[in-house]
Amino acid sequence: MQALFGQLLVGLINGAFYAMLSLGLAVIFGLLNIINFTHGALYMLGAFCAWFILQSVHIGGFHLGYWSSLIIAPIVVGAFGILIERTMLKRLYKLDHLYGLLLTFGLALVIQGVFRNEFGSSGMPYDIPPLLTGGFNLGFMFLPLYRGWVVVASLVVCFATWYVIERTKLGSYLRAGTENPALVQAFGINVPLMVTLTFAFGAALAALAGVMAAPIYQVSPMMGADIIIVVFAVVVIGGMGSIMGAIVTGFSLGIIEGLTKYFYPEASTTVIFVIMVIVLMLKPAGLFGKER
Repeated sequence: MQALFGQLLVGLINGAFYAMLSLGLAVIFGLLNIINFTHGALYMLGAFCAWFILQSVHIGGFHLGYWSSLIIAPIVVGAFGILIERTMLKRLYKLDHLYGLLLTFGLALVIQGVFRNEFGSSGMPYDIPPLLTGGFNLGFMFLPLYRGWVVVASLVVCFATWYVIERTKLGSYLRAGTENPALVQAFGINVPLMVTLTFAFGAALAALAGVMAAPIYQVSPMMGADIIIVVFAVVVIGGMGSIMGAIVTGFSLGIIEGLTKYFYPEASTTVIFVIMVIVLMLKPAGLFGKER
């Protein structure tokens, strides 16, 4: 039973990262209609920002660490996202989705190649912050405090994002701006700025996930490439552009993957893709998606 609950915990943690990353992808695709393949590289950049801050940044003798990185890394990577959107992606909005996919895929390869050339392929350790070391003995399993923090924090971030987009006036402006930008602009709303900030927010979500993942998976130039294919499968299963679909499917598939590792380990690396095939055969728009 301890092994079973241990795998469930691992699946829940993986699901937390699947949910956060697929949420960023869903926000960008749902509001901008861009299939953003740089998302894995942005996730990696968030982890590296946290590592750089931990290694070298001192302010007035105070050493910046993990907690500062949770704020600084999303801002830095979000600013990089603005640069990408303003210089490259804005030229592709009226073209087929394939052009955006090819551009972002190539950009992701460039970013990963630069970091791999500089830092190599091996991972660099990132210590768990002292406040979150240790854990709780629940009787049936031992729960590391940091992993519990990751699950809770990701749930808060995911559902706060859903609430803003689906239940607030700002979210209604965002959705209206993608469906009828001319009409929304007629009401005095700066739609291009709104689009840019939306992409920056999606990039910041990826960076936040990268910071949270650093103490668990280590910091590596290829950490984004290892997870992005699975995250795309999660988005497809949940429904392209569906915010709630990304959240629910991310956590659910992480748990299913954890259970598969316990009951049938040989299938743990393919179970998500098998589910994707089945869902696409039965409901091509995804579990939470809408037919267009």
